Amino acid sequence: MCGIVGYIGDGNGARRIIIDGLKRLEYRGYDSAGIALAADGRLAVEKSVGRIANLEALLASSPIDSHAGIGHTRWATHGAPSRENAHPHTNGDGSIAIVHNGIIENYAELKEMLIAKHGVSFRSETDSEVAAHLIGLFYEGDLFAAVNRAARELRGAYSICAMAAAEPDRIVAIRKDAPLIAGLGENCNFLASDIPALLKYARTIYLIENNETVLITRNEISIFNERAERVKRDVFHVTWDADAAEKGGYDHFMRKEIFEQPAGVAETLNRRLDENGGIRLDGISLTKRDLERIERIYIVACGTASHAGLAGKFAIERFARIPTEVDIASEFRYREPYINDRTLFICISQSGETLDTLAALREAKSRGARVLSVVNVVGSSVARESDDVFYTWAGPEIAVASTKAFTTQLICMYLLALYMGRTLGTLPDGEYERVLSELRQMPDRLSALLEDEPKLREIAKKIYKNERVFFIGRGNDVGVALEGSLKLKEISYIHSFAIAAGELKHGTIALIEQDSLVIALATQDRLFEKLLSNIEEVKARGARVIGLAKAGNREIEKQSDEVIYIPACADEVTPILAVVPLQLLAYHVAKLRGCDIDKPKNLAKAVTVE
Repeated sequence: MCGIVGYIGDGNGARRIIIDGLKRLEYRGYDSAGIALAADGRLAVEKSVGRIANLEALLASSPIDSHAGIGHTRWATHGAPSRENAHPHTNGDGSIAIVHNGIIENYAELKEMLIAKHGVSFRSETDSEVAAHLIGLFYEGDLFAAVNRAARELRGAYSICAMAAAEPDRIVAIRKDAPLIAGLGENCNFLASDIPALLKYARTIYLIENNETVLITRNEISIFNERAERVKRDVFHVTWDADAAEKGGYDHFMRKEIFEQPAGVAETLNRRLDENGGIRLDGISLTKRDLERIERIYIVACGTASHAGLAGKFAIERFARIPTEVDIASEFRYREPYINDRTLFICISQSGETLDTLAALREAKSRGARVLSVVNVVGSSVARESDDVFYTWAGPEIAVASTKAFTTQLICMYLLALYMGRTLGTLPDGEYERVLSELRQMPDRLSALLEDEPKLREIAKKIYKNERVFFIGRGNDVGVALEGSLKLKEISYIHSFAIAAGELKHGTIALIEQDSLVIALATQDRLFEKLLSNIEEVKARGARVIGLAKAGNREIEKQSDEVIYIPACADEVTPILAVVPLQLLAYHVAKLRGCDIDKPKNLAKAVTVE
């Protein structure tokens, strides 16, 4: 969600470097931006609503040269998008400035206390401003001490970076359940909420852990625990190329990332398959004895990742014969789930920083569950707090709407399910080899499928004015229908609804009328005839139908107005292919509607608040 960038170094490049870093975090989602710079014994603060370009224009009219500063992109939680609510926030006399990601849960009572006891006047509607005034209240010439003292009063999830006018050569930051990293430069150092902000300047970073405070100067990065004791931390070297976070000639990151899926799937497979046809779970220790102890598996995730979890559930129950549930992370820990030391908890997260998923993970661990995470970001919070990590190796995903993260998550779930089934002996060798062979062919099949983009662009021209779309499917197609519907609604703002096709007659069919648009997924051979019956039901009520089926299955053409085909493959693995046309269809519909595809309104890439 919100983005943080901090810089301190030689020269006067702070403004340029911080703005550049903020631009590289635009994918996280935001509605305002701001910056605080150390300048002539004061803190110069400028902020604006809207895109970073608006902030740049303000700064260009009266440039500020500085060696140190903090910047922020805000995604509104408390208070509407406005200049007053934008970060940085300052204390009463402007001598302290802070930027903040996350939510301060007890801000209301702290605000009342600051007003009643100290006569503080608030200028914004945010929870964040409380932190600025608290730090100012405790400041006695030592910013590090003031930040730590203020943090003892705060409840919630946050990363806070602070500057003091009287200490222009230091920036202090503290982390509690919201991502924070520190980067090592040459005669300069950095703070940020995510790696892409620093890639141009620093590839050696420190991953800041929960309840740690970090102090940066131009020459040193110092990390401290809750007891203010210095912590020794190994550096993390970023290996992926900065060019991977650029558009590379594509109009949008989303389209680029759709077309990167064959490579992402191939990389995820290649890192986990050995030359003898076996699955290699490096860094994951799941023995036959471990698996025999597991009585239940929970797959917990949010949004797109939860749809990958549905495919994982089908695969695990089919191959390993272990009861598996898929749950939404934001609900999981509030329903008193049955968890013990015979539970395997699988959390799926692209960023590895999703707060609801982290909270569910911690709840599961506290009850004795073993935690295995499927994540894309090495060194992320979810990865660090898990017992085992299955990395997706999709490369950086910048667009808010997830695409290649989803398909690589599917690959991980299939490999994990196959490994479990073979280890437990519940999956015959022939079945194992058949499904693994299907997975090995996926990069080539995805490449062939992407060549159908022109047809999908033409279908988009016929449907982009629709304001309601229904997705239906059965079996493995249900999760893909949910994901296709999500892609369409989040980037085109069309009201989109997905449902298991058998549930149509239990209420939803009341909404089908003349010219309703229904996208019907029919990739499951054993359920194909039943899905055809559902298509007939909506056609009888005047719906227009776009069918999606395997190549060679021409029967669907009799019942559909348009048909999209995917390469023929086994039912078990169709989600990897079936989702791609729906991603491209959503992309081209949104483009025709003039939407901001990479940065859809109100959405954020990494949801770091509850």
